[in-house]
Amino acid sequence: MNTKMMNFLLLLVLTLAPLPSYAQGDVSLWLTNPDRSALFQLQTPPTSFTRSPAGNLIIDVDDTKTYQSLDGFGFALTGGSAQLIMKMDPAKRAALLQDLFAVDGNNIGTSYIRVSIGASDMNDHVYSYDDLPEGQTDLPMAKFSLDPDRADVIPVLKQILAINPKIGILASPWSAPLWMKTTGVARGGVLKPEYFGAYATYFVKYIQGMKAEGINIDTLTVQNEPLNEKNTPSMLMLESELDDFIKNDLGPAFQRAGIKTKIVLYDHNLDHPAYPLSILKDPAANKYVDGTGFHLYGGTVDALTQVHDAFPKKNLYFTEQSVSDHSGSPAMNISKPVAKIVIGVTRNWSKNVLLWNLAADPNFGPHTNDGGCTGCQGAITIDGDNFTRNLAYYTIAHASKFVRPGSIHIGSNDLETLPNVAFKTPDGKRVLIVSNTGSASQAFNIRYQGNVASTSLNAGAVGTYIW
Repeated sequence: MNTKMMNFLLLLVLTLAPLPSYAQGDVSLWLTNPDRSALFQLQTPPTSFTRSPAGNLIIDVDDTKTYQSLDGFGFALTGGSAQLIMKMDPAKRAALLQDLFAVDGNNIGTSYIRVSIGASDMNDHVYSYDDLPEGQTDLPMAKFSLDPDRADVIPVLKQILAINPKIGILASPWSAPLWMKTTGVARGGVLKPEYFGAYATYFVKYIQGMKAEGINIDTLTVQNEPLNEKNTPSMLMLESELDDFIKNDLGPAFQRAGIKTKIVLYDHNLDHPAYPLSILKDPAANKYVDGTGFHLYGGTVDALTQVHDAFPKKNLYFTEQSVSDHSGSPAMNISKPVAKIVIGVTRNWSKNVLLWNLAADPNFGPHTNDGGCTGCQGAITIDGDNFTRNLAYYTIAHASKFVRPGSIHIGSNDLETLPNVAFKTPDGKRVLIVSNTGSASQAFNIRYQGNVASTSLNAGAVGTYIW
């Protein structure tokens, strides 16, 4: 073969060869603007990475820096939520659940949910799975039954699992059965020490019963908001009691039954990190504990990192936050909840983000009387067969659709008025979530492996960038 022919073939190979990644690298943008001109909407055309020099405002994405893996993003499927969903026309219900839990098209791919063990304050009445007449007890849990959940929670969970069989499920109790408590009433009170063993059996029966229904409970928090006695139902559980219960009753009971469900501490606000830390310092309890769950109605998000740094081998979970908008403004005020929760929480080592709660009716119900949340707006409002997407829906959508379970939090420099967080997904994509919390539109550059993509966000807007 002569030299001219070899050069021609070499040129042909180079012409047909894949372009370098930076030239191939279209960056998709899913955008929400506060004026609702875009509501989690794919923008066209995409921008691209180039060799152009970067401007002044740069977000550097660095996947050589890796942090925690992610289990998912989602909502609490309260009993009230499930009740509203089950009352919908079957076809409308199926369409809603596709919207929430499928990943194709414009569906948002919710990948993690929280359920209550017995009633939460977002149920229309209080119940447990072993309710007894006053004066009776049932230490072996012979009368345990999941029947109260068979009308709504279990059927909805089965429909969700049909869409996403791998969805993560976290379960939390608001109260033990009333006969186990010092007060014998739903609101407040303390678990009697003589019923610690029976309560551990209650959890075992719950997890085994749900498994028999085809529902795997991945994670368990032992008590929702253990320092809050104001909800109906609720139960006080101090750290010394939780420590005792885990190391002497719940942990051994799970071990004997072969239960792999992860045990998570605390499940309350970030203003008391000393609560979980005191239990993690006890080796007898620590060995049964996977990690700690937090809410952000009090405290600051950096307390997550404080707990992580003290016990880096234990996981962190963000198990609840209500994101409601009662301002009456037509604006979609999304930048601050995304910055504070989705970005702030995952930048501080949390494996998940769960918002409160999935669905409510136009009057923020159903909820219990005298201690139920009267202003908790659902991620969706269900009015008969119709539903409306609210602030919490879009807050989670910006992460859930693309940051799939198994994604890794990677490095990015946080800017004061452009809070952001970056991830590498299991299928090799990079996802960058950016919130413009400033009062003016901001142009900025995304820099990755030396290449630059130029973009901008309006004041109050949120963008999810994927490449």
